[in-house]
Amino acid sequence: MSGKLVVGLVSISDRASGGVYQDEGLPALKDWLGKAVTSPAIRYEERLVPDEQPVIEATLKELVDRAGCHLVLTTGGTGPAKRDVTPEATLAVADKVMPGFGEQMRAVSLKFVPTAILSRQVAVVRKQALIINLPGQPKAIKETLDGVFAAVPYCIDLIGGPYLETDEALLKAFRPKSALRPKT
Repeated sequence: MSGKLVVGLVSISDRASGGVYQDEGLPALKDWLGKAVTSPAIRYEERLVPDEQPVIEATLKELVDRAGCHLVLTTGGTGPAKRDVTPEATLAVADKVMPGFGEQMRAVSLKFVPTAILSRQVAVVRKQALIINLPGQPKAIKETLDGVFAAVPYCIDLIGGPYLETDEALLKAFRPKSALRPKT
């Protein structure tokens, strides 16, 4: 499949969505992707929503089912606090759970902070999209993406999305030899 990569970016925060402070999640996600992904061109669908499970579920469904996202990255709402419901919302819209992403995200984060064991991040496939829950802080977003994104392009291949290439100076995407295409 060719064409643009459609990426949904969802920042989940009661306070940022309520205007109490400036959201830093969406800019951090766009900055990282803008540096790491070299092809195809990216079209972003951005959303800033409160920590409310029905709102998160509806947002994820809209991004995949109507906006046609191939990849959806969420930030925030993955801790143990009562209002942290991003994993529940993500699992509720899933066709398939991808547990290796959550395991690897926690392993990566444990290299930086001992509280990574409190994270409940998950990743799932819904239709033609990979949905990944990321931490809420820009530094942690970068660290986590640096640690797991190498597997994302091949996963998107397998679910029928466009062929992603990365800036190999920053991050080398992994694909089996049989799945490699000539550089564009």
